[in-house]
Formats: sequence, structure tokens, C-alpha cells
Amino acid sequence: MTFTVSKHIQKMSPSSTIAAMQKAQALKAQGKDVIDLSVGEPDFDTPQFIKNALWESVQRGETKYTATAGVKPLQSAIISFYERNFGVSYSPSQIMATSGGKQALFNAILSAVGEGDDVLISAPYWVSFPEMVNCAGANNVFIDTEETDFILTAEQVKRAITPNTKLLILNSPSNPSGRVIPADEFRKIVEVCAEKGIYVISDECYLLFVYPPNEVFSVASLPKELSEFVCICGSFSKTYAMTGWRVGYTIAPESWTKPMLKLQSHSTSHPASFAQYACAVALDDVENSRSSVKEMLAEYEKRRNYFVPALNDLGLKCSMPEGAFYAFPNVREFAVTSGEFADRLLNETYCVTTNGAGFGSEGFIRISYATSMERLQESIERIKKIV
Repeated sequence: MTFTVSKHIQKMSPSSTIAAMQKAQALKAQGKDVIDLSVGEPDFDTPQFIKNALWESVQRGETKYTATAGVKPLQSAIISFYERNFGVSYSPSQIMATSGGKQALFNAILSAVGEGDDVLISAPYWVSFPEMVNCAGANNVFIDTEETDFILTAEQVKRAITPNTKLLILNSPSNPSGRVIPADEFRKIVEVCAEKGIYVISDECYLLFVYPPNEVFSVASLPKELSEFVCICGSFSKTYAMTGWRVGYTIAPESWTKPMLKLQSHSTSHPASFAQYACAVALDDVENSRSSVKEMLAEYEKRRNYFVPALNDLGLKCSMPEGAFYAFPNVREFAVTSGEFADRLLNETYCVTTNGAGFGSEGFIRISYATSMERLQESIERIKKIV
């Protein structure tokens, strides 16, 4: 008997970022000196004060089931964080904890769209956005932003809207480009959507990783009449180097949060209880939190300021990212596809990068500089040999 796969799952493609990571692991297992520039993971350890908080929560016996929306200390910490940083007030009924930022996005998309709905996604995009839309049975409508150097504009959104558009997915700072949508343009984009009754998901996974003089911006700071159309999807993975902890969250109108809670109650129920308590401390311990983020951001900025100009010097044209920890250089000058270029880097230099086609931008590759300066310098020397 042949297993018949659901038509929605058939439409989905495997994650290209995970595929690149698996290639790196396989080569390392063979004893190769691999420089992994593919993984979207901080190379810092989780700050000690957060690890201490986890151990203390375990010792207190915080190891049982929790409410689907998460424990109250975490909900309160999320509310306090946004009030402290963006001057906005939320109620617990608008907050839910999720098993990572990925589930936050999955919940938001599946509860908002279905068959016949169109979802706007700017390209380049994070690889899982269109696959989640496929799983929901909706249609992807991509907005090519190469002409605006990978910064989405309200005018581009306006032109892309169809009669069936129900949702727009935003990600700033962007994975894979590291570009940041200016605050005034972000507001115009949401205004265009609100006027048409289109909902917006703001993926704020890299929220605090913005390099000066650019400023941190959250859609939470927009007027209430606009926020009624918005779901914020956040994560602890990047900001606090907690990728393996798998805790994220959503902030949305209660009318959107309720169906997300229903969906999660039948899937993962809730994130690990003890991890939730540690995440609450990550937000509430303001002094330690700001110190750890400042340290990581300063190191990423130092790497960016070396690595991106070095790529340009090699002929890999790349705009300077304002946030996150990715470079997204153009490789068309080398008369190969982005997949062929990434394969050549892998096979000839043991530098692992990610094919830009998986992000909706053929002709580019994504390079993560979330690794040591020493390894970045070595990678430039290796890349130099083939370009």
C-alpha cells in the first residue's frame, strides 16, 4: 500500500536552511574543517542569569502542565516589556506563549487564512513563510523588493493587493537580508492594509538586533486603530541566544488570539513550563537583559563592519544590513545559479552558505555572520580562492 500525502503537505518544500545545516554537520562528521555560515543561530551561550532562572524554576517544581496561553509571570513580563519599550498596554487575553517563534507564526497564519485567500509576502522572505501558507491551503503572492534594495514599501504593497488578499506577512529586521523597514514606511504599509481590511503578521524575531543609528521599532507602537489588524510574533531564540529552548509568543487582538489558542490546545498545548519561567526573568531582569543584548549586538556590528565590505571587495555585491546577523550578496556576476555558487563554496572551500532561491531570490546567497571574527576572516580567504 502506498501512503497518500495530504495535498497541502505536498505543496510544501523542505527547509533549505535546515538542509544547509545538515550538510555542514555531515561534513564535520567526516572530519572536514567546515566554516558554517548557514545557520541562523547566535554563537553566544544563553546568558547565565537566564540559565540560573531555569534551574531555580525546576527546583521550585515548576514542571507541570500550564495554561495553553502560558504562565502568568511570562504573560506579565511580555506586557511589561512592550509597555517599557514602546509605551503600549496589553491585556493577558492578547498574549500567548508558543513553542518557539515558528509556532507563533504557524498559529497566526493557520488561524487567519484558508482556501481561496491570498497572502502577501515580500521577497526575499524567510523560507518557512510560504510553506506555512501552503499548509493553510492559501495562495502566496510574492512582492519582489530587489528594486528597492530589499526594503518593502507601502506602494509595492498597494500594487500587490488582490481581491482575495487577507493577510500580509512582514519581517523586519529581515531574514535573509538584514534590511530594516523605516518606521514611517512601516506605518504606511499597515495603514494601506487596515484601509482594505487586510490583516498583518509582524515577525519580530530580531526585534532588538538593530545597529545604530537605526532604531528599534515594533508595530506595537502604532495607534490602536492600526494594531487591531496586527499580530506580533516574537521569540527568545535570537535576542537571548535561546534557540534550543523553543519559546516564542504572539500578541494580537483577542478575536485573533482565541482561535490561535484553540489550535495550540490541540497541537503542542504549551511550551515547557520551566522554560517559560526563565523567559519571564529574561524580560523582567532589565539590567542583565540589556547588558547581554548590548554585548551581543556590539559583537555582531563589529563582524558586520568587517564582513560585508570584505564581500564587496571580492565582487559579491551586498548592501549593508541594518539589523539581524545576515549578509545577502549578489552572485549573478559569476554566471552561475545561487545553488551552483553555494555548492561550489561547499565542495571547494568547505564554507556552508544557503541558496538564495529558497528565500525567493535567485542569484543571491544568504551568509550568517553569527560566528567568530577569526572564522569570518578565514572564510573570506577561502571564498577569495574561487571568485
